[in-house]
Amino acid sequence: MEANRTEEKQPFAITPEAKLHFLDYWRIIRIRKTVILAVFLLVALTTTVVTYLLPPSYSSKVIIAIEQDMPDVKAGAENVWVRPMADPFFIQTEFQRIQSKPVLYQVIEELNLREEWGRKFKRPGPLTKEDAYKILKGSIDVNQTHNTTLVEIHAASDNKDEAAILAQRVADVYAKVRNASRSKLTTNALSDLRQQLAAKEQVITNQQQEVNRLRLQLGILDWEAAFNMPTPSLDQETLRRINDGLITAKANFGMASNLYGKLSVLPREKLKEAAPLQIPTAGRLTELIAQETATEQKLALNAGQLGMEHPDIRSLTALLQTNRLQLDVALRGLVDGLEIQMHTYRANMENYLAEKENLANKDLERYGKTRPYYEAKEQLNQMKFLRDRVQQNLELAAIEASSPREGTVQVIEPAEPNPVPVRPNKKLNIGLGIGIGLLIGIGLAFFIEYLDTSVKTIDDVERALQAPVLGVIPQNVGILVDEGPESPHAEAYRVLRTNVLFSRKDPKLNTLTVVSGGAGEGKSTTIFNLATVFAQNGQRVLVVDSDLRRPSLHKYLRISNAIGLTNFLMKQNTLEEVIQTTQQQNMDFLPSGRLPSSSMGILSSMQMKELIRDVKRRYDFVFFDSPPIMGVSDASILASEVDMVLQVIQYRRYPQPMTIRAKQMIEKVGGNLLGIVLNNINVSQDENYYYYSGYYYDYYAKGEYGEYKSGEYRSRESKAEKPAEPAAKDAKVEIKSKF
Repeated sequence: MEANRTEEKQPFAITPEAKLHFLDYWRIIRIRKTVILAVFLLVALTTTVVTYLLPPSYSSKVIIAIEQDMPDVKAGAENVWVRPMADPFFIQTEFQRIQSKPVLYQVIEELNLREEWGRKFKRPGPLTKEDAYKILKGSIDVNQTHNTTLVEIHAASDNKDEAAILAQRVADVYAKVRNASRSKLTTNALSDLRQQLAAKEQVITNQQQEVNRLRLQLGILDWEAAFNMPTPSLDQETLRRINDGLITAKANFGMASNLYGKLSVLPREKLKEAAPLQIPTAGRLTELIAQETATEQKLALNAGQLGMEHPDIRSLTALLQTNRLQLDVALRGLVDGLEIQMHTYRANMENYLAEKENLANKDLERYGKTRPYYEAKEQLNQMKFLRDRVQQNLELAAIEASSPREGTVQVIEPAEPNPVPVRPNKKLNIGLGIGIGLLIGIGLAFFIEYLDTSVKTIDDVERALQAPVLGVIPQNVGILVDEGPESPHAEAYRVLRTNVLFSRKDPKLNTLTVVSGGAGEGKSTTIFNLATVFAQNGQRVLVVDSDLRRPSLHKYLRISNAIGLTNFLMKQNTLEEVIQTTQQQNMDFLPSGRLPSSSMGILSSMQMKELIRDVKRRYDFVFFDSPPIMGVSDASILASEVDMVLQVIQYRRYPQPMTIRAKQMIEKVGGNLLGIVLNNINVSQDENYYYYSGYYYDYYAKGEYGEYKSGEYRSRESKAEKPAEPAAKDAKVEIKSKF
């Protein structure tokens, strides 16, 4: 056994933290459905009761159209005023003005609301103006009709007639205030326009006198001012002529300089070939080139026949020299002519530039002399333009002021009593109560789930404990001895048995205990049912009830607990005398016996170690029940003495730190922890565990073997008759020796 504990343990792979899936949310909702339903009903019923207890409130509205507080023309000269588009900032400002004290105070006085509301609210006297204002403002609501300048004024009251009167009177008072403001604004604008017009007329008169003075002083002949018609400027004609000549001179100079640059650098033969092509008008040059070519051909033709000393040859040679000399003179003259043209065009260009500069200087001199006059004239024209605008605005404003016209606030739809109360909105309130109640319930369920640190999934176990899950036991599992071998619950323990066999590293390891962190996690049921599955598989097993403080296994077998483990450990009886046989084939049972108060810590005795070594040799597997490991030391002693340890964790019972601490205590005492058993899983509610035992349960509940419901098994051949109870339930279990 010691050698087994020194074996190197394989590290368990860390399971990455799983993210919540949709099914995880659905699982939480199903598990916490009681909380959700309770909160939902509480909120929904409370909302419904409050809604029906609230007094009814009526609302009336009046619709008005609002225009901006401006006259039809500006009190200025820049532009004729055009009516602007709807301004959202203007509308919001008017909302505040409608609810302002000047408007609402006047409504309070006209309707005598201080006395009326004093009696209504059972005050000893009239309300103060401030209190009445607060009540009236709280009952008024102003909003804008979408994308229009129409404004809706709503008034609420517990009396439908009073609501209509309040809404209509607020609109009427606001209209009077706005229309009075507009009339005052129009009157002020007319006065301002007349003052501006008189001031501008005086300024224009003074400016006209200054213009006349400057014209006479500078001697300016202003044809445009005299005859109201423009005359062509001689300077402009001269400038146009100079610019045209300058353009022509620049073009000619460019062509001449380009041609001269090409021909002046060519040798004689190249120049003779290029000149006729570049200057097509050089007819004399072409003729001389033709003469030279003809003389050269004739000389070459006769030189071979007559000899160089022949008189004709000498004559041709002299003629050829003469032709070449003439051609050279012509070529030289052509190049020199191009150079002369280039200089001539350059001189013309410079003359035009000088003339243009001289003309510009004269224009600047003339402009400097006449500038004060033309500037004063331009200012006079601007003043006259502004004077005309002011006069036009004044005429339009006078016509508008003298014409009858509706005000800037118009009542489009007057207020009428509404027989249907607007508050409380029963459908809306109850609907919101239902929706909010459902949301609060679901939120509370998830919050409770967040605070719940107990084990919920296999991933929780493997991530927190770093240990594999060897078995998942469904909810409401009974004792397999009573349920029979075909119980659907048995398959969960068969899976656990298989995993235990595959998890042990040595076939010689055959003693096992099941521990838990706290009480009530199902360790006794797990150890007994696991032993039953081993016995049903044909292996000889011994079940030892070593939970000396709260023994329970003898109740499953209906066996007396008068003598047992404690009697053997205290050397009162032999092993053969305390081990009892059961009606379950291949299973023997060792009860706990009575534990004297003076015998605490008896499991750590040498007698207990000898017992474990003895039963290891006699049985294929030995199963030890134990108390909670967090409560007493007995479980730690057993975990250190037996070959294998399983830790039972009940689903959603204890917080994870407690289960982690229990595992750490097993490892601290050197226990060989094979893995974890998750117990009391509600497979029907938690889809995460359905695959572990749900399929097998469905197979037995609906399959070919029969039907199983709530611990009752019926075969298909005889569903109407319940099989007789096993004889083991009522039979007296005899004590016998098996050795």
